[in-house]
Amino acid sequence: MKAVAISMLVMLAVVQLVVPGEAVDCGQVNSSLATCIPFLTGADASPSASCCAGIKNIKTLAQTLADKRAACECIKTAAAHYPNIKDDAASSLPKKCGADINIPISKTTNCQA
Repeated sequence: MKAVAISMLVMLAVVQLVVPGEAVDCGQVNSSLATCIPFLTGADASPSASCCAGIKNIKTLAQTLADKRAACECIKTAAAHYPNIKDDAASSLPKKCGADINIPISKTTNCQA
């Protein structure tokens, strides 16, 4: 069932990316982070190349403060669906991927900062 949901999110994100000038939305963020779940939950010791590409995609999408806040809220909502996300993995992900995105990847963060 998770695979179907992720596939639908990916398809939605592709459609969203085709429409220029749109603000960051959760479909884009979720599809960018979908391949990071194994690392974030401890199943993988390091993030995959596709996970890091997704992190870099979020950095490209979230240029303005409003976009960063929107992406943060999306991440926070998505993270709530995965109670087994490891906080240390989440906080280390941008650095491990070489992308300083300045958007916390956590279910407990304050996105207004």
